[in-house]
Amino acid sequence: MAGAAPGILLSDVAAARHGARIRAAAPAARLIPVPPEGPMPEAAGAEIGFVTRDLFLGGTRHRLNPRFLRFTDFLQTVPSLRWVQTFSAGTDMAVYQAMLGRGLLLTNSAGASATTVAQTAIAGLLALARQFPRVLEAQRRRAWEPLYGAAEPRAFEGQTALVIGTGPIGQEIGRLCRAFGLRAVGVRRDPEAGLPPGFDAVAGFADLPDRLPQADWLLLACPLTTTTRGLIDAAALARLPPGAQLVNVSRGGVVAEAALLAALREGRLAGAFLDVFEAEPLLPDSPFWALPNVIVSPHSAAASDGLPERVAAIFCDNLRRWLAGAPLANLARPVA
Repeated sequence: MAGAAPGILLSDVAAARHGARIRAAAPAARLIPVPPEGPMPEAAGAEIGFVTRDLFLGGTRHRLNPRFLRFTDFLQTVPSLRWVQTFSAGTDMAVYQAMLGRGLLLTNSAGASATTVAQTAIAGLLALARQFPRVLEAQRRRAWEPLYGAAEPRAFEGQTALVIGTGPIGQEIGRLCRAFGLRAVGVRRDPEAGLPPGFDAVAGFADLPDRLPQADWLLLACPLTTTTRGLIDAAALARLPPGAQLVNVSRGGVVAEAALLAALREGRLAGAFLDVFEAEPLLPDSPFWALPNVIVSPHSAAASDGLPERVAAIFCDNLRRWLAGAPLANLARPVA
């Protein structure tokens, strides 16, 4: 049973922004702000850590910024710590896996960014479908080149969107695909669990080779696990039909980048919207920048001015559960 007056470690920014909401959920809570520099606060008895996005700004998951590392390293030194809530939906980063390895409860913010990420994925799909890269290239040349003729954009009717990952993000992507007239097929770990909301059909990972030839659009919205790492390799890309296009708002490691680059260069894959990469930030000399059939997005699919409040709402709901001794929502598991 958690203490009635839990100590909560959080950034000074989060304490100022969310303090009133947190105290409304737990009036006796002790907020313990961790400053960006200088001496660390007294953390004796602190049971909870709240990792917010303001700590992460300026870094990437491959190049963590000093403020984030200072905070998470400090959490690892607090012997009384029992539970950490993070702002992200994914918890595959080494720092989070280390917390799980220590035996801490770790909860994510799955659902907080689902709508925004799905909207980004669909924006990328629409931009590719309506040939915006071609339009923008013509704009740079100040050339009036209507899209009529042999290379006119294809209508969505009769096309299939294969969405790998059927969690909150995947479900919203499926729903939006269907709203635009696409047939949405989800790929999930356990297809026997039933048809998730937003989809016309569902398949398992074992069925992926048979589903890829039917996919006009391949949208990736899955977590990075041992199952999904490198899932979309050269063999998978080769099974896609001519003219297929790819949207990745999951993790860069889900796709074999060398194989993706080759498929795009050779025209076997017609285009791609890429919000994530194997290493971030994407290096200035990466060939992806210059490909005319690629839209590069700087891992910003979840960006929204409302995200911090949605994350805080998830934390406060879990805080009430913690105080009541109820199971926490969005419990993370070791990567498997």
